[in-house]
Amino acid sequence: MSAPMQSRTTAAYYIQAVLSFALSGTALGAGIAYLPVEPWTRAFLAVGLLWTVTSAFTLAKVVRDRQETTDLVGRVDQARLDKLLTEHDPFRVEGV
Repeated sequence: MSAPMQSRTTAAYYIQAVLSFALSGTALGAGIAYLPVEPWTRAFLAVGLLWTVTSAFTLAKVVRDRQETTDLVGRVDQARLDKLLTEHDPFRVEGV
């Protein structure tokens, strides 16, 4: 049977992604807060920002779930193939 899946990301990559997300969200939020427009325009932009962020999280989850499903199906198929290959004896003669 195959080895368990290992994470492909490093701690540094994870930290960079989190910091990048936090910095971009903070910068855009500050930009909206200090924009010289009426409050309703600022609120509209803030709601748009929240909608974009939640949509990005949803998309990332859907992509991850699809990838995990594909990996799981591939691992099950590989396990079945491994079982068939271990049970197969090419020198066995039927009916003897």
